[in-house]
Amino acid sequence: MTWQTGYLKIFVWVNEMEINDYEVAVIGAGHAGCEAALASARLNKRTICFTVSINSIALMPCNPNIGGSSKGHLVRELDALGGEMGKNIDRTFIQSKMLNVSKGPAVHSLRAQADKDSYSASMRQVLQKTENLDIKQAEVTDLITDENNKSVTGVRIATGIIYHVKAVIICTGVYLKARCLCGENITYTGPNGLMAANSFSSSLIEHGIKIHRFKTGTPARISRDSIDFSKMEPQYGDERVVPFSFSTDPDSIQKDQVNCYLTYTNEKTHQIIRENLDRSPIYAGVIEGTGPRYCPSIEDKVVKFSDKDRHQVFLEPEGLNTDEWYIDGMSSSMPEDVQIRMYRSVPGLENCKIVRNAYAIEYDCVPGMQLKNSLEFKEIRGLFSAGQANGSSGYEEAAAQGLIAGINASRFIDDLPAITIDRSEGYIGVLIDDLTTKESFEPYRMMTSRAEYRLLLRQDNADLRLREKGYEAGLISEEEIEKLRLKRKRIAEEIARLKKVIVKPSETLDHILSSNNSTPVATGISLEELIKRPELSYEKTVDIDPERPDLSEDIKEQVNIDIKYAGYIEREKKQVEQFKKLEKKLIPAGIDYDDIKSLRIEARQKLKNFLPESVGQASRIQGVSPADIQVLLVYLRTKGI
Repeated sequence: MTWQTGYLKIFVWVNEMEINDYEVAVIGAGHAGCEAALASARLNKRTICFTVSINSIALMPCNPNIGGSSKGHLVRELDALGGEMGKNIDRTFIQSKMLNVSKGPAVHSLRAQADKDSYSASMRQVLQKTENLDIKQAEVTDLITDENNKSVTGVRIATGIIYHVKAVIICTGVYLKARCLCGENITYTGPNGLMAANSFSSSLIEHGIKIHRFKTGTPARISRDSIDFSKMEPQYGDERVVPFSFSTDPDSIQKDQVNCYLTYTNEKTHQIIRENLDRSPIYAGVIEGTGPRYCPSIEDKVVKFSDKDRHQVFLEPEGLNTDEWYIDGMSSSMPEDVQIRMYRSVPGLENCKIVRNAYAIEYDCVPGMQLKNSLEFKEIRGLFSAGQANGSSGYEEAAAQGLIAGINASRFIDDLPAITIDRSEGYIGVLIDDLTTKESFEPYRMMTSRAEYRLLLRQDNADLRLREKGYEAGLISEEEIEKLRLKRKRIAEEIARLKKVIVKPSETLDHILSSNNSTPVATGISLEELIKRPELSYEKTVDIDPERPDLSEDIKEQVNIDIKYAGYIEREKKQVEQFKKLEKKLIPAGIDYDDIKSLRIEARQKLKNFLPESVGQASRIQGVSPADIQVLLVYLRTKGI
């Protein structure tokens, strides 16, 4: 038995005890671990969730919000499938806002400020009250497999106890061999000073699993009393809050909201940073891991965007019962003395007092190419991985993976086919497909631009797209699925009715058209044709539609979008049909790519490395060309596959 503290390994003998009370072990209780454990337990699998600290369950060590551009899509999809994150933020938000409302519905995305302590406490309570689920504060040190290293059989914790299980889900977040850097000061801990997990990486390597070293970071937290908000622009929440969860009654969550604030860096800020770059661990070569391209530190912004004379800085409250404020946009690993001068150069922060320093954190993670799209390892049966352990970034990306891993671990035990989501079905599908088919050399962040079928994969229709899959998985109740089917029926009925209703010229119609700068009509026109006009909408035609039924707001929204974007939606559906053909063309396990003589050497190497499950997945592997795919298809046909 080996224990590791810092750089010192201690070899000790322990009397091992074996426990056989569980079927699934979840390693970690962050956002991925919570969803994985809940899904597994709710699917009637005896589950144990290990965490280095009970107080770190659903911890938000970085930004105090859920959702945002593309991330809001993930949360609503997760909720549609039966996950918990959407419900939990609905219970604990302190401000909510729909982003990008001036743009098309494909990029509308919900974002909510969380009360950090309440969010964590609420999720912890959910886990503790869930049947079939136990929480254990312990560090997992070893993965245990069968003699051939082909199937997982259990885990060992630091005290020597062995837990025999049928499936293990790795949700270790940023804790594996974590170290935090603030200038020259390095501490070998996880986020917020929590204990790092220093032994498990070695066990993974011993089992043939490859490891990457990544980096992320977080800005300082500043005392509210030291901020001059009069020099900043207030950022308000929506007047009418839209819930994340399709199960939440919108009327039940309308509340007074707190404000966020916007300010900017300036040339003085940038000069302080430039003068001290040699003291930044990033530029001094101290940091080994690769950081996120799309969430850079303020040092990176100043260096890489030297033409910009300022950068946005958002001040966000950490909660209602703390005076700590999060300085979004100024993540840093600079020394503390530089941080103080840097932050105090920003308007409104001239007298700020830092409660918690900004820092960078390095950690071990698993390259996703070792995983199937079910998030099970290709080489070790029953071993799954989810969240930042897979090289992704963000709470939402983690939670989405955790849910899928939890569902599929349960189905693995029951010998059922995995539940998967492809790129045409959801942002979750895009996320997992990218992680498992693309070599990633930096933390992966979800963005709307990564999705090919954005108009189909809107956040507003996540339930219509994925609720049935949640029902198939066993996480959506009969009552919930019947509610969804009724909603779908009413949408279809209303669209059919609007096609039939012909409106004749009248003073009321003329007034509606003229007041919206819309072309007048000389003959009768259907309500559907009127709604299709860019300047009109379902709501704007209510006065000329006396027979209109009383429908809920979400149904009205779907009717309006489906009519206005019908042509674009149909075009994307045809593109999806072509996509599905390649996705359905499966590649048999054990295929000998060396036998396909016409394949280029690079393509052969990539295919042998990634082991794609379908031709569609193979087509998205970097280094595999369209010509290679044609060669592969011909080969499969000659083999009668």
